[in-house]
Amino acid sequence: MDRNTFTGLFLIMIILAGSFYFFGPKDAEIKKENARIDSIKRADSLQKAGIQPAQKDTTAIASTPTVDSLALKGPFGSAITGTEANTVLENENLLINLSNKGGRISSVEVKGQKTYAGKPLILFDGNANKFGLTLNAAGKVINTNDLYFTPTKTGNTVTMRANYGANAYVEYVYDLKSASNKVGFNINLVGLQQVIAGNNIALNWQTILLQQEKSLESEHRYSAPYYKYVDGDVDHLSVSKDEKEELAKGKIQWFSFKQHFFSATLIAKEGFEKGSLEVKIPTAPGQVKFYDANMQLPYTHLANQAYSMEFYFGTNKFSALKDQGYDLEKQVDLGYWPLKYINRFIVLPVFNFLNNFGWNFGLIILVLTILLKVALSPLTYKSYLSMAKMRVLKPEMDEIKAKVGEDNPTLVQQEYLKLYKKAGVNPLGGCLPMVLQLPLVMAFFFFFPNLFELRGESFLWMKDLSTYDEFIKFGFKVPFIGDHLSLMCVLMTVSTLIMTYFNNQVSGATGQMKYIGYIMPIIFLGVLNSYPAGLNYYYFLANLMTFGQQFLIRKMVDDDKIHALIQQNKARPADEKKKKSKFQQRLDDYMRQQQQAKK
Repeated sequence: MDRNTFTGLFLIMIILAGSFYFFGPKDAEIKKENARIDSIKRADSLQKAGIQPAQKDTTAIASTPTVDSLALKGPFGSAITGTEANTVLENENLLINLSNKGGRISSVEVKGQKTYAGKPLILFDGNANKFGLTLNAAGKVINTNDLYFTPTKTGNTVTMRANYGANAYVEYVYDLKSASNKVGFNINLVGLQQVIAGNNIALNWQTILLQQEKSLESEHRYSAPYYKYVDGDVDHLSVSKDEKEELAKGKIQWFSFKQHFFSATLIAKEGFEKGSLEVKIPTAPGQVKFYDANMQLPYTHLANQAYSMEFYFGTNKFSALKDQGYDLEKQVDLGYWPLKYINRFIVLPVFNFLNNFGWNFGLIILVLTILLKVALSPLTYKSYLSMAKMRVLKPEMDEIKAKVGEDNPTLVQQEYLKLYKKAGVNPLGGCLPMVLQLPLVMAFFFFFPNLFELRGESFLWMKDLSTYDEFIKFGFKVPFIGDHLSLMCVLMTVSTLIMTYFNNQVSGATGQMKYIGYIMPIIFLGVLNSYPAGLNYYYFLANLMTFGQQFLIRKMVDDDKIHALIQQNKARPADEKKKKSKFQQRLDDYMRQQQQAKK
């Protein structure tokens, strides 16, 4: 060991010894600790003997925290301490609790609505909900969410004020009109022009949405923060994962904490300068999404800086949102282009028209399906007729295949095309009408799950058409299916399998094509089992009506007449001389080249 190392160790030992002497426990502290240990032992003895020790009242301590005396003399010193209390704003539609701590809306109940469990519908509540401004006042960062405001209520208007000093304060004004779902919200910064630094003020709103519907998975699927630029369209963050997005493409008109069937929206009439939105999926039971919004308000250092805003708390019913203005109705997901236009300008108006009759929604869906099938019946007829022609041609196609040989598929396809042309048959004639119907079928996939009108509405055994019906509840997770089995989804799947069987009979499908059609209904069983019963009910009705249409068309269509017509077309020599289309010419040339290359 060298000298330097030894010296270093010696110094460390001296320091440790000095620390034990100067910073070790004193006699008074040792006595105090021994008394505490004795007290604990006595309490344990009393508890074993069945005697409960007296409890100290900690309420006053909890409600009156110790505050630094210097802080009381600093910015907003008089608003640092207080006792939390609520002020209520209420009308026919909303019951709002305003907390004096932060001067914020602490909870909102949408009156006339219930959760799936039958409890009052509370959009948000508790300390997880935060709302306030962040100010740089007199060199200190102040968050108004931590200040105690003084409430003043006049009629259905509540003013919350946090004083900075004489004639200097932050003020929130809440105004709730009769029979309205909007709450007027004004921010007034008075006498703070020499106090607040910078040209922007940050507004922060955080909340956790609570589960309202039967399926938490379904609420996850349709809940996301939405926003709209003043000169832009409505957009949203991810519905399936955590995401944060900076909003800096212009002024922001509004942002919304959207749940499946309800939303809480803050509208800035003059727009926010910029901001950011964040969404997280919480793991705690009964929580849907965590939302965090940070927006920037311009500050021009006026003696009285005012910001005019308004909240919307209510349902995501399309017509209700549209009445609020600002394109709030675009939060209702009606699908991608062109599906959203089909739903908005065709399906929704027809649905609203039928709803005016006051019928049960099961009957409305039935009539809506009938109208749709009648409108699409010409395409259904053409599709069936084309498949019937292909079925009649199948014996001749089998002859071509046997004559040419299965080892020459290119020549087989070329001969098939010649046969189609002679017979006047379009091989895509059966598929094209079905493709044209597909957008309408897919449009309903978005329409029914987002239709607020179905919420809580029953039909037959289905207690709520906006969620799945539990025919069998397993009590545990089954792969591919989930924890339940929906009877309406099973009926939809069985009807689809039957439809596939009859379509194969009509088209004459063989080989792999005969069995591929049976795979999709099984996949749909797993996918749609947790989707709304109203959606599966519509698909079930559509299958039954399609089967009925095909049954009637089959009675009207004579295979012998189709065969005779095909033979007439084949006998026309003029058809052979008919000028080919450019597409047909290119196809024939390609087939010829493939044949020559093989030789």
